[in-house]
Amino acid sequence: MEPVVYLGAVLVVGALAQWLAWAVKVPSILVLLIVGFLGGLYVSPDEVLGREVLFAGVTLAVGIILFEGSMSLRVAHVRDLGRPVLRLCTVTVLIAWALITAAGWLVGLDLQLALLVGAILVVTGPTVINPILRQLRPTRRVSSLLRWEGIVVDPIGAILALLVYHAVVVGNQEDAVGTALVTLLISVGVALGVALGLAVLVEVVMVRHLVPDYLHGTLFIAVAVGGLVGSNMLQEESGLLTVTVLGIILGNRPTLHLEHVKEFYEHLQVLLIGILFVILAGRVSPTQVIDILPTALVFVAILILVVRPVSIWLGLVGTETTRQERVLLSGMAPRGIVAAAVTSIFALKLEHAADSAQGDRAGALVALAQEAEGMVPLVFVTIVVSVAVYGLGVGRLAERLGLATTNPQGVVFAGSQAWVRQAAGALGELDVPTIIVSQNGGELQRARMDGVRTERTNILSDYALHDLDLAGIGSFVAATDDDGTNTTAAREFGHTLGRSHVFQLLREDASPSTHDRHSSAQRLSARAPFRPALTHEELDERVAAGMVVRRTSLTESFTVEDYQERNPEAVLLFSHDGTRAQVITEDTDLPESGVTLIALAPAREPKR
Repeated sequence: MEPVVYLGAVLVVGALAQWLAWAVKVPSILVLLIVGFLGGLYVSPDEVLGREVLFAGVTLAVGIILFEGSMSLRVAHVRDLGRPVLRLCTVTVLIAWALITAAGWLVGLDLQLALLVGAILVVTGPTVINPILRQLRPTRRVSSLLRWEGIVVDPIGAILALLVYHAVVVGNQEDAVGTALVTLLISVGVALGVALGLAVLVEVVMVRHLVPDYLHGTLFIAVAVGGLVGSNMLQEESGLLTVTVLGIILGNRPTLHLEHVKEFYEHLQVLLIGILFVILAGRVSPTQVIDILPTALVFVAILILVVRPVSIWLGLVGTETTRQERVLLSGMAPRGIVAAAVTSIFALKLEHAADSAQGDRAGALVALAQEAEGMVPLVFVTIVVSVAVYGLGVGRLAERLGLATTNPQGVVFAGSQAWVRQAAGALGELDVPTIIVSQNGGELQRARMDGVRTERTNILSDYALHDLDLAGIGSFVAATDDDGTNTTAAREFGHTLGRSHVFQLLREDASPSTHDRHSSAQRLSARAPFRPALTHEELDERVAAGMVVRRTSLTESFTVEDYQERNPEAVLLFSHDGTRAQVITEDTDLPESGVTLIALAPAREPKR
């Protein structure tokens, strides 16, 4: 098959697989791996692309993915989680490495290979953690811990694997320890030096506006790739640590405003993940998987049932984490693209080392390289099983622990007018979590007296946009008295909740009587909520006229048509079917019965 045809097919299939995974609500990596395995039956990526080119591309793609993930990490999120994050990235890693090595040795791996596999599998990674967190939406503390662990530990795992690799190639125990220590110091030094130098250069260029906006995305790709390759030229496998440190620095500089760059990288990451998993899975044959499957299942069971819980509880003992948080962290360690890529790369490195070895070590390295061929399918089975177990089971665990919900249906309101407070209270009576965000202390106090959670802050503040705990939240309604604020807030929350779940009140200049020349572009506005869609002034006028927010249960004898006939002036706000709350819009299909309507209606009870 021609390379252009193969790559085009991989891109299309990867995108379709991720869309299918979203539609059926399963981890996208599962679908990508299945598609990749099936594709590998007919086409070998090694034959089409060549191994050297393939692994070069994989290295660059993994570096870009880690750079994007590290840019999204906010140091402010871990001010109250400093010790837990530090422990997760150090003590927990070392404990996990030792335990995974022991597990590998127990299932029959050579001790040297077990050490290498243990180093590789300490990683989790943003490619699997982020999609699960996006679907689960746990508390901010748990989300921060998992994101930091997933991104920071990835390059640590790669460096640990490099240390083991050098020790294996050297062979002599005394020389191996010294070589490993020197390699570690050089790797960290090179990574920090290159990352700091590039960060200063990028900040100067950006602050002085030396690069136009349309080149910002290109600039950051060039910087990430240049840092990765440059570091690897100075010290092999230090590049992943370089791009991780670089991303954290740039993402937290107050002088840099990188929202547009991050959005570009988010789309690029999704594309690269699809391509990488399909290609790398295609390299593993069914025969390899079947041969190693019994051993791999025992190995993964030890990782899930023993290694992760023990490493978390020992690593986080004495920290500020709660018991529930430690239990959830114990049940969340899926492996992703970094584990897959690094395994393939080091299997190839061992093969090259065996080919070039001379003297006493030649025979041992050849035998080790042959055994390492089974390392790739072992890790891929680990990825598939861990993603399936954690991705499909962690939601129920998090829900039981009270740290997340598998059905995030809560609503955030920007604004605290009377109808907002009443609507939030009505939703709360149906056990739907709500948050009212406003700067009006008096109105917020009245909301709190009604049992509604409030946050006194500007909806456009860094706290509201980045630090607000959105556990259990599924929708956002921008309802302030300023259309510009509503538009901006809706756009920002759309990045977190998805544009289909973000709404803003009808703009004053969106009236049909307003000439297009004087109205805002429609593409700038989010979806208009409620039926009929109204402006903030029109809603306030109805409240001033005596209308209040009411709950009404629809039955077979009293349908939505009956309700609207009895209440022609009512504004339908929300519906609740017992499990899910929904913002009603002009195009919402409401069932005839079996739901509870929340509407702004006249204070009188409708006559039935």
